[in-house]
Amino acid sequence: MRLAYLQLALSMALVGANVAVAKLLAEALPIAMVAFLRCVLAMAVLWPLARWMDGTVRVPRDVMRNLALQAVFGTAIYNAGLLAGLRLTTALEGGLVLATLPAVVAIGGAVLLRERLPAQQWAAVALAAGGMAAITVARAAGGAGGSLLGNLLVFGGVLGEAAYVLLARRIAGRVPVITASLWMQGFSALVLLPFAAPGFGAVAALADASLAALLVFHSLTASVLCLLLWYAGLKRVPAGMAGVFTAFLPGTAALVAVSLLGEAFTVTHAAGFVLMMGSVAVATWPRRGGA
Repeated sequence: MRLAYLQLALSMALVGANVAVAKLLAEALPIAMVAFLRCVLAMAVLWPLARWMDGTVRVPRDVMRNLALQAVFGTAIYNAGLLAGLRLTTALEGGLVLATLPAVVAIGGAVLLRERLPAQQWAAVALAAGGMAAITVARAAGGAGGSLLGNLLVFGGVLGEAAYVLLARRIAGRVPVITASLWMQGFSALVLLPFAAPGFGAVAALADASLAALLVFHSLTASVLCLLLWYAGLKRVPAGMAGVFTAFLPGTAALVAVSLLGEAFTVTHAAGFVLMMGSVAVATWPRRGGA
């Protein structure tokens, strides 16, 4: 179990660290090109992994359509919102906005899937709203480096990722995870290609070894390693308990933003951080009776 906990924690910590990496990439390269190259690099790794771990899998047509929609929302819209937002806001605030995901998924499940939203989830939603309000106050107070528009764009990415999660529930268990991820990355690359192509001239910037290394790290950790670690941990840890480890996302994002990017951490940010962490914990903590 300790290994499983470590796998889950490392998966979410890598997602959090990638917020800062994504900000650096978005400042240096066209957004659509970053997202497209991330998909291509991920496919290069997922293709042999899928053949090795899943074998030849026939994907039903309705599942294929669902995966295409997941790609649009979970890869294209999520990455567009995240990368565009991080051009304007700080990695610290972007990481805090991403922490609203469990609450947004809970609301989406209630509204779109007619799932019952218990008091625990309403509490998580309230805490997430409080966290968003705190960082909005920080913007109004003129905190360094952030942006209300940037935060809203990142939240647009959160909405895309929430749609991906809800769509994934419709086909859970019908296709192996690695194979599903491979198809998603393929569909995402097709969607992004028309937007990325005009910026291909900027690929010369990747002659900078440090920038190229960041892109490879971002692609292989966010789209491959995080996935493998998460599902490896889920083999031993119940999904409800595993969700608690999503608290590592805003925590790591804040740590990297402050320690490596030198971003300012104000008292208002601290309040937002506490509220967001509380929201994630409440939203994902297992309910009594295993519900």
